[in-house]
Amino acid sequence: MRLLKPGQLEQYRMLSTCLVASAIEIFRVRLPNTGFAHSSIRCIFKDQPSMIGYAVTARMRSSNPRMEVNKSYDYYDRTDWWNNILSIPAPRVVVIEDVDNPAGLGAFVGEVHANILLALDCVGLVTNGAVRDLPEIRPTEFQMFAGNVAVSHAYAHIFDFGGAIEIGGMKVQPGDLIHGDLHGVQTVPTEIADKVPEASRMIRQRRDHLIGLRRSDDFTLERLRQTIRDTILIHAETK
Repeated sequence: MRLLKPGQLEQYRMLSTCLVASAIEIFRVRLPNTGFAHSSIRCIFKDQPSMIGYAVTARMRSSNPRMEVNKSYDYYDRTDWWNNILSIPAPRVVVIEDVDNPAGLGAFVGEVHANILLALDCVGLVTNGAVRDLPEIRPTEFQMFAGNVAVSHAYAHIFDFGGAIEIGGMKVQPGDLIHGDLHGVQTVPTEIADKVPEASRMIRQRRDHLIGLRRSDDFTLERLRQTIRDTILIHAETK
């Protein structure tokens, strides 16, 4: 598992997911229509900075009680899962696949679980299921991406953890680098993760140049065409 330095992680907190997604495309390590969750997974706290961390994975259900015979239901009894969380380097992002159909009847993460996860150096949650207690969680700066908001935890329980999962079309393995903001959430391929911030800055500069041209007094369509041609050439040379 290749880890980024603290300073590199901080750079990701200053970058939008849109810039990072465009930067990832430059390296051609995956198809442009993969690696991010579709619009069913929405950002809960849109005013917070970008989230970055390593994925801790789990699967949950909430529609029905546990299947174990003679085992009483206890919403907080999977403390073994907490040990698994600590096996992934910090900062951590909890990624929980709700396997119910439809997903999101009950919320596993609310005020209490958010604070437990914060104590375990988790900076956020990604789930296709539900979350709740939003006013209580917001001041903690624990970020959440979810399929919906629910009033109850219902029978919410983790039944499996530490394996490959899929959230909103985004495939996630334990230890994957997760980046998210108000636009959505994505994985960052570890083999290029250290190069993405600089590539993002280059893209930002090129965009600013194009926007500046549009605002200039001597704007013409021919100048715009030439600038775009130059940008495409530079883009190709950096691949």
